[in-house]
Amino acid sequence: MKVSRWVPVGLILLLAGAFVLYRHGRSLWHPVYRRIRGRRTVAEVLERYAPGREAGLQQHFDRAGVAYPPARIALLVFKAEKHLELWAEKEGAWVHVRTYPVLAASGHAGPKLREGDRQVPEGVYRVIWLNPNSSYHLSMKINYPNSYDRAKAREEGRTDLGGDIFIHGGAVSIGCVAIGDTAIEELFSLVAKIGRSNVEVIIVPNDIRAGRPARTHPTNPPWTSELHEEIRRALKPFEKNSSGQGHPAGEVQRKIGGSAIHPRGITNPF
Repeated sequence: MKVSRWVPVGLILLLAGAFVLYRHGRSLWHPVYRRIRGRRTVAEVLERYAPGREAGLQQHFDRAGVAYPPARIALLVFKAEKHLELWAEKEGAWVHVRTYPVLAASGHAGPKLREGDRQVPEGVYRVIWLNPNSSYHLSMKINYPNSYDRAKAREEGRTDLGGDIFIHGGAVSIGCVAIGDTAIEELFSLVAKIGRSNVEVIIVPNDIRAGRPARTHPTNPPWTSELHEEIRRALKPFEKNSSGQGHPAGEVQRKIGGSAIHPRGITNPF
């Protein structure tokens, strides 16, 4: 039987379409898959992923000279460089453990101002929820808008600030930080183990440590430079020395947005 020469072309197009849908249309097909699979609990997710992911993560902690699990961690997200740094506290100092690539983060330099602006927020945040049923595999919600975001919105008369900002798996994002499935499995397991209250998240337009200037955008509000200077002070304990270790946590005591910084680390000021 003679096969039309268009059949191979059709198969290639079909496979290409399926691949694009899988990579970029997850919000369309994943809810259907989730309904078929059923909802998961955090405990079920940890039972499945934590043993393998923690074993790999512990190797990074061993190389950094930090006991696992740590008491506290910080996640530093650098938008322009497209990476996320994991730091852990060791004997009163912050130590860099490893760096993950950020696979997607929409928008430009500057804070998030309103629903639908596609911006990844900038500031100092906390993890407030672990979502085992994310459309992007697993996710960790941060507390945007925080008090700083809300205060600036009140000053400017903005009311629809948006929300639901997550660090999640996958490679597609609108206003969130996508780090891939393997990376989110590691961090989800780690945060679940040490507790959300022991995690800080600092999101920056670019790496402004060591006096580097902050990137801006023509649409940024006039108070953006004030925000970036406050973030710069929050990043001070995470400036690496030659050993990859940051400043002693007790070395810096300052104020950010009116909140004192405890000698043992960062108190969320926003």
